[in-house]
Amino acid sequence: MSAPHPQPTGLFLEGEFVAGSGTREVRNPYSGEVIAEVAVGGIAEIHRAVASAQRHLPPMAAAQRAEILERAAGLVNERHERFATTICNEAGKPLRQARAEVDRCIDTLIFSAVEARTLVGEMVPMDGSRSGHRKIGFTTYAPVGVIGAISPFNFPLNLVAHKVGPAIAAGCPVVLKPAEITPLSSLLLAEVFRDAGLPAGALSVVTGDGAVAGAALVDHPDVAMISFTGSAAVGWAIRARAPKKHVALELGNSTPVIVTEDADLDHAVARIVGSGFTHAGQSCVSVQRVYIHESIYDEVCERLVAAMSALVVGDPSDPATDVGPVISSRAHDRIVAALNEAVAQGARILAGGASIAGLLMPTLIADITPTMTVSAHEIFGPVIGVATYRTIDGAIALANATSYGLQAGIFTGRVDAALTWAPRLAFAGVTINETPTFRADQQPYGGIKESGNTREGPRAAVRNMCEQRLVIIDLPAR
Repeated sequence: MSAPHPQPTGLFLEGEFVAGSGTREVRNPYSGEVIAEVAVGGIAEIHRAVASAQRHLPPMAAAQRAEILERAAGLVNERHERFATTICNEAGKPLRQARAEVDRCIDTLIFSAVEARTLVGEMVPMDGSRSGHRKIGFTTYAPVGVIGAISPFNFPLNLVAHKVGPAIAAGCPVVLKPAEITPLSSLLLAEVFRDAGLPAGALSVVTGDGAVAGAALVDHPDVAMISFTGSAAVGWAIRARAPKKHVALELGNSTPVIVTEDADLDHAVARIVGSGFTHAGQSCVSVQRVYIHESIYDEVCERLVAAMSALVVGDPSDPATDVGPVISSRAHDRIVAALNEAVAQGARILAGGASIAGLLMPTLIADITPTMTVSAHEIFGPVIGVATYRTIDGAIALANATSYGLQAGIFTGRVDAALTWAPRLAFAGVTINETPTFRADQQPYGGIKESGNTREGPRAAVRNMCEQRLVIIDLPAR
């Protein structure tokens, strides 16, 4: 096992951690304690990082890139608990869930290595037309160029890995701007890549404000592609700001689940509660809206309340904790305001709704309507709203009554029927007898409508970070 290093806090430029133009405190969302002071970078540091990145085009051989990714996965595994503790401390994510995120990061890097080794184009059937007679055609993939990656706070390790891993696999140097409030995991991952042999400058990490460092990354003329995960408002603003760049957006959702009258309720309730309150509901596919057949509405609500009462709410560093804090007091106040608005509009709080020692309790709110903020917008907190439906057509209409389109779910005893309902749900992904919070890191993942314009997962992301090139060979007549 490699010897542990101190937590890096500098900007990661040209393979070293260096000072920036200032510093920023990183606080534990649960205790409020300052856990680190990290360097802050701006326009000059972004320009330096991009200049360093350009020196790595064209890239090293695919086999070398794969070997670096494989070594990085091994080093993350060696430093597993350190990563988990860092995620817990900077994001307030319960330790068990933080450990699961580290496991997922390892998978993401391994799948990225596989893509580096197997990325290949296809043969083009040139002689399928008269003009293609005696010609051979095939496609290849070339890296699109420097990737500007902007990542969110809620998965400060694995969502970074979903950008950096595929970029390395594709042969694209990358400049990362992590979330201002959770930069520590990113810096640890940069250290891992350095130790794994990634050449200096192929990855840079510039911590800093989105309005300064992020904007400089988006605007830089030598950044070919922006890969952004975060809020819809910010994502689409980036897309408008950089109309000539390739801008890949993975954004939010107001995640619906339909529960039919013949569903396995033990299974459905356990999955819904587990998925709605993991990391205090701070995932773009956290269960937010549940539409329950009117014949079982009261029973399901009672079961949900009972299951929620068993959740342990408290210190995220305690391995027993299920639900920790939301990321900030500002987020807490926004969520409470949405709940109060819903109650004023006729909704009923069946469980939770209060704060204890600064922690927002897991909340179940009944009789939601599509126009309430808790339905129409991404709540990003420990809140599940429920409502009844009479027909499956009505349930699908309620689920679709959103501008988002990331993932949705159905719990039913009729999988054959669910296969006909799934295409009617206007979402990029539909789960059956599993919550839409589920994500395997190799799957194509992303949204439609306001939820984004791309697919992540190493296979999809690598191809998104490449340009397809066509080669045609004219064969001599025999």
